[in-house]
This record gives sequence, structure tokens and C-alpha cells, in this order.
Amino acid sequence: MKLVVVGAGGRMGGALIRAILSSPDLTLSAAVERAGSSVLGRDAGTLAGLPDTGVKVTADPLPAFAGAEGVLDFTSPAASVEFAALAAQARIVHVIGTTGFSDEDIRKLDAAARHAVIVRSGNMSLGVNLLAALVRKAAAALPDFDIEILEMHHRHKVDAPSGTALLLGEAAAAGRHVPLAAKAVRTRDGHTGAREEGTIGFATLRGGSVVGEHSVILAGPGERLELSHKAEDRAIFANGAIRAALWGRGRMPGHYSMADVLGIADL
Repeated sequence: MKLVVVGAGGRMGGALIRAILSSPDLTLSAAVERAGSSVLGRDAGTLAGLPDTGVKVTADPLPAFAGAEGVLDFTSPAASVEFAALAAQARIVHVIGTTGFSDEDIRKLDAAARHAVIVRSGNMSLGVNLLAALVRKAAAALPDFDIEILEMHHRHKVDAPSGTALLLGEAAAAGRHVPLAAKAVRTRDGHTGAREEGTIGFATLRGGSVVGEHSVILAGPGERLELSHKAEDRAIFANGAIRAALWGRGRMPGHYSMADVLGIADL
């Protein structure tokens, strides 16, 4: 399968390039970066710490998409929306690990998914997506337990809560059949009063080089259940994205999730 990596100069871009080059079933057909990037013109292999591949980093995604079967995208919401439109034109698989989309962004992705296979998740880790399914089931089975979500990432992460924390929050809310927006509590400071029943709390930690740690705590009277995941290497996200791309090849256009890829959407 011929794949394009967009955001090739970033940490995830390097992980994606390494994962593609290590697989006999995949070909790195192009590597894309934004205009003005210092890595334009460099070989994608050496950029990822590997031997030369002959694939030079470009700022023009249009011909890159036209010659590919799929694109792996961990960039920014604005960039991902643009790439989705191009993927729709090319009728290729678009795997999106970007987070932070607005409602309007999602509407644009839905429109692109009428012509492209879009697989999108707040976290491409196979373990995290299984965790989300378990959280949904636990939230439904324990309706009277309080739910708190704790996450920690490296000091350079710019968004909070993380996309993964929100993914887990959505899973918990789905288990309770409530909208997360109406039940989420993202900050607590000062004299907050007693915890409101049925809310889903978020706590955010930042520091060091932590790749990603998430825990969902269900606290009931006299007992507490904790469901956790710890990411130790960004390769897990790259491997999940590749699995999603291979799953999407030849599939009907649509806006899919990693739960669809793993066959656990109904778990």
C-alpha cells in the first residue's frame, strides 16, 4: 500500500515514516510538510534517522495524494480539514490522528467522507481504543459511581485535556447516555462545594517527557475501579495508524473510528 505522511518533520511524522519503511507491505510514496519548513527538500528517510529513501519532503500535497492509496495525518485541525478535501478528490484512505476539531471541522470531515475513507481517532493506540470500549461498558454497568479522568503528558503538549482524555470522556458519557458537554467538569479551584452527581471530571498533568498516561477512575461507596493505559513509545500510534490505513483500503467511503477498525464498535 502506497502511503503519504503529512507533517513529516514532526515527532509523529518521523515515527510514521519509520513504521512504513519497516513494513514489507507498505511503500512511502511521499512526505509532506508545510510551506517554509526547514525540512523541505530533505530525504524522508534521513529525516527519520534512517538511510536515504529517494523520497524528498515536499510542500505540495496534491501530486503526493494523487499517487498514493492513503495518507497518515497527525497535524493540526485546519491542516487536516484541507487534507481531507484533497483525499476526497483522490478517493484515498485518510487516517487522522489529529485532535482539537471544532463542530464545523467535523462537518467538513463528514462531507469529505462521502468520497474518501476517513478513519479518525483521538488516539490511534490499539490499547487505548479497547480501553474506551471498556470504559463505556463500565460506566453503563456502574451508573451510581463517580467518574474521574486523569491524564499526563510531556511538558511540550499544548492542548488540555488531551484528545485521548476527551475520547475516554465521550466513552463514559455514551455509557451513561448523556452528552459529555453537559456533564464535563474540567477545572476545580477554591470552594467548589460537593461534587455534582453524574458529572465526569478531568484532571491534567504536564511534565518531563511522558508520552501519555490515562486513567479512568470509577469511585463508588467503599470501592474504586481504575482502568489505565500507559504509552511508552510513539510507535504504538504509528502502528495503529497503519493498521487503520490497511483496514480502510477498498472499503466504502465513510467516517470511521478505530473501534470500527478493531471490530469493537458494539462491545
